[in-house]
Amino acid sequence: MKIIALNHVGLHASDVPASVRFYTTVLGLREIPRPAFDFPGAWFRLGIDQELHLIGRAPVEPSSPRERHTALLIDDPQAWSAHLTSHGLEFYGPKPRPDGAIQIFLRDPDGHVIELCTAPPV
Repeated sequence: MKIIALNHVGLHASDVPASVRFYTTVLGLREIPRPAFDFPGAWFRLGIDQELHLIGRAPVEPSSPRERHTALLIDDPQAWSAHLTSHGLEFYGPKPRPDGAIQIFLRDPDGHVIELCTAPPV
């Protein structure tokens, strides 16, 4: 018996179309087919096998970066910083972690914290 991999992350979204625009336009995620649930939402591909599932329901409370956040591995923090700036978004970073990885923190339309990070140097 073992855990094989992370399958998906689910986040509440009060305005699904606004969140779809954020995740496709700003983060460049690809929307994928979603089963015909009886509530609104959207699904996106994360990497090769992981997914992000938006659930059409307002979040109960905003999240603190140290309490709850979703981290996505990126390739070029400077390019991401310029990209986020070009979209007029507020963000924190790029800033190095103690292990040398670089982090950028931003919030989606519902205030969910998204971390964009590099792997630590080898």
